[in-house]
Amino acid sequence: MLSETTDSPTSPLQDDDDVVISRPEAEPQPGLNGNTVRWYDADRTEPYTRIAPFQERHDTSVEFFYKPITLTALTIGLAALAYIAMTQDVLEEGRDKRRIGAYAALVSFLMFSMIQFRDGPFVRPHPAFWRVVLGVNLLYELALVFLLFQDLDSARSMMALLDPSLGVPLPERSYAENCAVTVDNIWNAIDIFCLAHALGWFGKAMVLRDYWFCWILSIAFELAEYSLQHQIPNFAECWWDHWVLDVLVCNWLGTYLGMKTCQYLEVKPYEWRGLRQTRGLRSKARRVLSQFSPHDWTAFKWEGTASFYHYTTVVLLLAVFLAAELNPFYLKSLLWLEPDHPFVILRLAGVFLCALPAVRELYQYVNDPKKVKRMGQHCWLLLATILTELLVITKWSRGMFEEPLPRHVRWAWTVGGILLLLYPAIGFGVPSARRYLRKYNRKRKAKTA
Repeated sequence: MLSETTDSPTSPLQDDDDVVISRPEAEPQPGLNGNTVRWYDADRTEPYTRIAPFQERHDTSVEFFYKPITLTALTIGLAALAYIAMTQDVLEEGRDKRRIGAYAALVSFLMFSMIQFRDGPFVRPHPAFWRVVLGVNLLYELALVFLLFQDLDSARSMMALLDPSLGVPLPERSYAENCAVTVDNIWNAIDIFCLAHALGWFGKAMVLRDYWFCWILSIAFELAEYSLQHQIPNFAECWWDHWVLDVLVCNWLGTYLGMKTCQYLEVKPYEWRGLRQTRGLRSKARRVLSQFSPHDWTAFKWEGTASFYHYTTVVLLLAVFLAAELNPFYLKSLLWLEPDHPFVILRLAGVFLCALPAVRELYQYVNDPKKVKRMGQHCWLLLATILTELLVITKWSRGMFEEPLPRHVRWAWTVGGILLLLYPAIGFGVPSARRYLRKYNRKRKAKTA
C-alpha cells in the first residue's frame, strides 16, 4: 500500500487528501523462487527433523576423532572379512567354521552400530563407544526375543553349545542353615560376593546419583529376597546377613563411595583443552587419561514427591531396577548357570554400561519435556530388554516353581501396594480436588453476581 501524501507517519491522515494506490499482487510461481523443488533439496537440519537431542554434541578438544571415516572403516572391515573368509590356512585354525561365521556377523553388526547409530548423551571416551554399547544391548534383546519362542530344554541345549560345561543341573545353596551370631558364621559369610555387592552398589550410585533412591532400592531388594526365597533358595539368608552384612556394610559402603565420586565429579573443574594445546609429556599423558573421564556431570534430583508425574516416574524406575536385579537370579537358576559364570558377569556388566546413558536420557526426558520430545534410544531399548527378560522367565517358570506364595508375603505386598496408591491419592489427589472446587465455586459466584 502506497500513499501520495507527504504527512508524517505519526500524523492523522485526512480522508479527502489521501489517495491510495494499490499495486497488483504478483502471481505466485510454483516451486521455490521459480525453481522446482526436488525431494533431495529438503533441509534436513530443521529442528523438527532432528530426532536425537544429543546429535550435535561433540568433544571439540579432540576434533580429529570426530571426522567421518565411514568409507575407511568399510574398506578395512571388508578387507578383514575377505582375508579371514578366503584364506584357507586361517579357516583351518578354527575347528567350527559356523562359530567363526557367527562371530564375524556379530562383529560386522557392532561395526555398523559404531558407525551409523545415533549418538547418546555421553561423549567420553567417544560417542562411538556408546554406540557399540547400544549395539550390544540390541543383540542381547534379539537373543532374548529368540529365546522367548523356545522351551526351557531347548534353551539349555543352546547354552551348552556356547559352553560345553553347561547343561548340567546345579545344586541350590541356602545361606540360612546356621544363623547363630558367632564369629565363625560371620567370617564364613564373608566371601567374594561381598565385594561384588559393594561394587554393584557403587555402580548403582553412579547410575542413579541419589542417596535416598539407593537406600530405598537396597531395602526393597532385601524385602524381595524375603518374599521369593521359597522359589530361589539362594535368597534364604540369616537376618544379620540381610540387614547387617548386606545393607549396612556392603550396600552402604558401595553407595557411599559412589555418591562421594558423584559429588567429586559434580564440583570438579573441567578443562576442554585439546591435546595439541597441552604442553609437556606429563600434561599430555594426563589429558589422554582424562579422555576416559566424564566430559561434564549432571546431578540428579528426582523429586519423587514434587508431583504425581515425578512420583510415578520414581516408582516405575524403582520397579524396573528391582526387576533388573532379580532377573539374573532366575535366569541362572533356570539355565543352570553358576553365579560366577562369565555369562552372568557379562550380563551384569552390560546392564550397568547400558544403564548409565539410559537413566541419563530418562532424567532429561522427565525433567526437560520442552527440549526432549521422545524417550532416548538407550532408555527405550534397556526397558524393552528388562521386560523381555521378565517374559522369558515367566514362560520358563511354568511348572518349575509350584510352591505358592506364602500368605504373609501376599498380605505384605498387598499392604505395600495399597500404600503406594494411597500416598499419591492423598498427597496429590486431595489438593487437586480442593483447587478444582475453589475454582468451581469462584466461577459460580461470578455467574450469580
